[in-house]
Amino acid sequence: MATLALVDDDENIVASLKIFFEAEGYQVRTYYDGEAALPALTENPPDLAILDVKMPKMDGMELLRRLRATSNLPVIFLTSKDEEIDEVIGFNIGADDFVRKPCSTRLLSERVKAVLRRARGVTGGPEDGDAKPIVRGRLTLDPNRHACNWDGHPVRLTVTEFLILQSLAQRPGYVKSRDQLMDAAYDDQIYVDDRTIDSHIKRLRKKFREVDDSFDSIETLYGVGYRYTES
Repeated sequence: MATLALVDDDENIVASLKIFFEAEGYQVRTYYDGEAALPALTENPPDLAILDVKMPKMDGMELLRRLRATSNLPVIFLTSKDEEIDEVIGFNIGADDFVRKPCSTRLLSERVKAVLRRARGVTGGPEDGDAKPIVRGRLTLDPNRHACNWDGHPVRLTVTEFLILQSLAQRPGYVKSRDQLMDAAYDDQIYVDDRTIDSHIKRLRKKFREVDDSFDSIETLYGVGYRYTES
């Protein structure tokens, strides 16, 4: 069973979630602030991390920013705030999902399963069919290894970013609506709005332009959606 990391400064929440997820068969590691969690999550990554947004020493947003410099670790944020800006910022820096506190452990469990299914769908091995790499001009996507290369240079993508790009690259020149990209990247049990897809597209472009400042292969068709054009 998968290994989960719980990072939250509320010891009662951590204790109850640890008991619940261990009963579900997961291995669970616990941390009480971002500063303590960062080296552990970097040096020995779990299969998924659940991060509280507001924590002492280093909050969840800063922790994710630092993780994303070297890691594609799937991340679910827990937040008790009602401000939409949290989700916008979180998705911009590479979060995979948000769950509002207080939430039922069963709801959180379903979100964890959904994100892990998506991650395993991208990184499945030969027993899962050994999907062929997608080559589109200078772009190469290898779903089996969760590997993305642009003109020979590696581009590090999160699971969600990989699935969105894969959906676009499968049919170059064809427009994909935001709804179609949501279906490609998210489980049916996860609701996201249009701005979430836009945030992921923005992040994708930024990552590719870090290796090629002339990258323009993801086109926006305003009011319609996005399409991939071969370079």
